[in-house]
Amino acid sequence: VSNGQATPLGASKLREGVNFALFSEHGTSVTLCVRLGTEGPVKEIVLDPQKNRTGNVWHICLENIPLSGVLYGYHVDGPRDKNSRFDKNTLLLDPYAKYVEGRRIFADKTQKLAPHWGTFDFTLSEFDWEGDEARTRVPEKDLVIYEMSVRGFTKDQSSGVAEEVRGSYLGFIDKIPHLVELGVTAVELLPIFEYDELEFQRRPNPRDHMVNAWGYSTINFFSPMSRFASNGGGPIAASLELKQMVKALHKAGIEVLLDVVYNHTNEGGNADPYVTCFRGVDNAVYYMMDANGYMNYSGCGNTLNCNHPVVTEFILDSLKHWVTEYHIDGFRFDLASVLCRGTNGAPLANPPLIRAICKDEVLSKCKLIAEPWDCGGLYLVGAFPNWDRWAEWNGKYRDDLRRFVKGDCGMKRTLATRLSGSADLYNKNQRKPYHGINFIVAHDGFTLYDLVAYNMKHNDANGERGQDGSNDNFSWNCGVEGETGDQAVNGLRARQMKNLHVALMFSQGTPMMIMGDEYAHTKYGNNNTYGHDTSLNDFLWTQLQKKKDHFAFFSKVIKFRLKHPLLARSEFLSNSDVTWHETQWDNPDSRFLAFTLHEGKLGGGDLYMAFNAHTYAVNAALPRPPGGKRWLRLIDTHFAHPEDFCEEGVGGLQERYSVVPFSCIVLIAKS
Repeated sequence: VSNGQATPLGASKLREGVNFALFSEHGTSVTLCVRLGTEGPVKEIVLDPQKNRTGNVWHICLENIPLSGVLYGYHVDGPRDKNSRFDKNTLLLDPYAKYVEGRRIFADKTQKLAPHWGTFDFTLSEFDWEGDEARTRVPEKDLVIYEMSVRGFTKDQSSGVAEEVRGSYLGFIDKIPHLVELGVTAVELLPIFEYDELEFQRRPNPRDHMVNAWGYSTINFFSPMSRFASNGGGPIAASLELKQMVKALHKAGIEVLLDVVYNHTNEGGNADPYVTCFRGVDNAVYYMMDANGYMNYSGCGNTLNCNHPVVTEFILDSLKHWVTEYHIDGFRFDLASVLCRGTNGAPLANPPLIRAICKDEVLSKCKLIAEPWDCGGLYLVGAFPNWDRWAEWNGKYRDDLRRFVKGDCGMKRTLATRLSGSADLYNKNQRKPYHGINFIVAHDGFTLYDLVAYNMKHNDANGERGQDGSNDNFSWNCGVEGETGDQAVNGLRARQMKNLHVALMFSQGTPMMIMGDEYAHTKYGNNNTYGHDTSLNDFLWTQLQKKKDHFAFFSKVIKFRLKHPLLARSEFLSNSDVTWHETQWDNPDSRFLAFTLHEGKLGGGDLYMAFNAHTYAVNAALPRPPGGKRWLRLIDTHFAHPEDFCEEGVGGLQERYSVVPFSCIVLIAKS
């Protein structure tokens, strides 16, 4: 044992041994706990504050210990005051641990209370990225994002992957061809940081039947979810397999974005503490506190103190680790408005963390996406501090598109604004249309099918008496609640899903869809399935086979967007780029919108689009096509496959076109 050094934080290899460094400003004693393997005895080494503390960092170096297979954690003690939660008897995970060892099989209830240890492997050879660093990045304007779950993608038996790799990073690789066929250019992975999927089952409660399938409850911010390794391989295998998955996606031309949760941790609030790390290491630094205890802007009991200098540096270190170690291309920040609050919870105009991310040499080159709201009411859609770098989930786009397509009054002018890239929100300073992430549905809420099949949420299975999940869904069941054998209702639902998909992919801005919408996945009206490790959240490959026509339409629309220059612009539309064929802007009862995008110097051919949300057909007068060209029908969602999308175009159109109720059309001008 030697004194060690204060940097870097975490476990690191020195010439003379393995160094351990832990920040704890308010801790008064620190004990390092070391274990050789999962079955060995625990050795406790008390750190001397005179020799093993530099500033607020406690450190020690252990000589002649194995460079792999070692588990470690800490006991930390300190004052008992209103902002501290020290308990010298609780084993604490190192905040900077690069790997976490705990239970190895997902949702293994025999290991429900297994502790979480940090570990390391300094014997690993450098991963062969095969030149991945030099790959061509997807321009932001060409992103088509597919929000998805690593585990849910191949967990179901119908995936056809070997049983030992189902629900794993390796299993994911086998199904990448599906993503290529669909046409998406980026995946946005639900959280893959280490989390405890059995956290709801620690004590009796109304949710103790649930398993955390989504992962928005982080235990450690540096380690990949170890139970996404194949065949119970553990944390080191998980790290290697994640790198293999990322490399395979990049080879397929698909970028990898991570959904990251820096707004709170797994450790709960005042009433339901779950001490695994930050509470016990230095609660007053890592969390926002007031006279009543934990501030709760996350809705999950606690709020990370993101703009405290120490926590800001911690988050930057975490993000850079994922970029440099795993070649991650970007991040979507859950409840990102929390990151814009000061240490007292007040909103900041220029949050240090947000600015630091924008200015960092590594992170400034990444895709940065904010979910610009939190559970404390800080709604920043269109106003998120951005330094012209951050994109935003456009929640207004979601709500406005849903309302128009289902036939709400007074939505025409708003629809035009959203289809045009939401210039009212993003045409400021040097921001671009692609800084608005357009979406109709996301993981939390209805699927696309449920949006057109349910008027009400059906969340009884969640154990919260139906009180969880949003009540403001702007959905329409097309006449019958839930599943039905009525062919007319099912036909209307299919048409509405196509209408929404066309609107999404033909809008200016960056489109995002969710896993399963390409085959009309249903969660049977449950709009908050975070706790169901079941078919509610799994990709059902047998359903994909049954819905080939639906998939074909979705794929063709995506691929057309990517190849037509009018649909993925870097600049906002000017008056010369678009003609609105409208005289009813101020008529709240008008539910029909038609316009032409002009090719100008971009080429590709003019596009005429019309959306009809009336209950009757509109006999629309078509504008005169450009000189020497004629209108060809590309899309009419009223038709069944394969007539709903005709890539070569269907001619013989007259001067008027009957746009049937609840449908949309797209025409293209060709010679």
